[in-house]
Amino acid sequence: MTPCRVVVGVTGASGAGIALRIVERLAGMKSVEIHLVLSQSARRTVLHEKGAQAIGRMFSLAGVNHSIDDIGAAIASGSFPTAGMIVAPCSMRTLAAIATGFSDNLLTRAADVHLKERRKLILMTRETPLHLIHLRNMCAVTEAGAIVMPLVPAFYNRPQSVFDIVDQLAARAIDQLGIAPVPQAPIWQPHVVKTL
Repeated sequence: MTPCRVVVGVTGASGAGIALRIVERLAGMKSVEIHLVLSQSARRTVLHEKGAQAIGRMFSLAGVNHSIDDIGAAIASGSFPTAGMIVAPCSMRTLAAIATGFSDNLLTRAADVHLKERRKLILMTRETPLHLIHLRNMCAVTEAGAIVMPLVPAFYNRPQSVFDIVDQLAARAIDQLGIAPVPQAPIWQPHVVKTL
């Protein structure tokens, strides 16, 4: 049986905890094979925001760790089947490269492959405020088939901690892949809302 392969790309944008939580959640799902690729900037950001142990944890949970420079890796080919790719966080530099087809490293090449093969590509963009070039790049990747999912927290589930917010964002990204038998994120239940 072919494993359910998911590519996780991590860029240097702020939000390293999201990437870590996505890898942790995917690792907890049976039969999911994680292919992880971190940019050089991602390593620096993860180290700064989460510490050296977070990099080690991501590497240990991933089934396969790829070098950003290994343009000949399996995930660089459309013949290598995957269930999709999540880029979390997705920097504006990486978004621009994907939007223009500039596949200068393994992360952007893998994203390009997901677009050309019509596979799920979720880009968890991280920047604020946005200028027109950012917005046009988001439009371009959306038109090409990607899902732009900015790191915007939900408050309807009444998060009690930063972890709750990070966990909900990670769960929503995984739900976009459609690989879990049940939704990972809490489902909106309007009848539970209390009125004044």
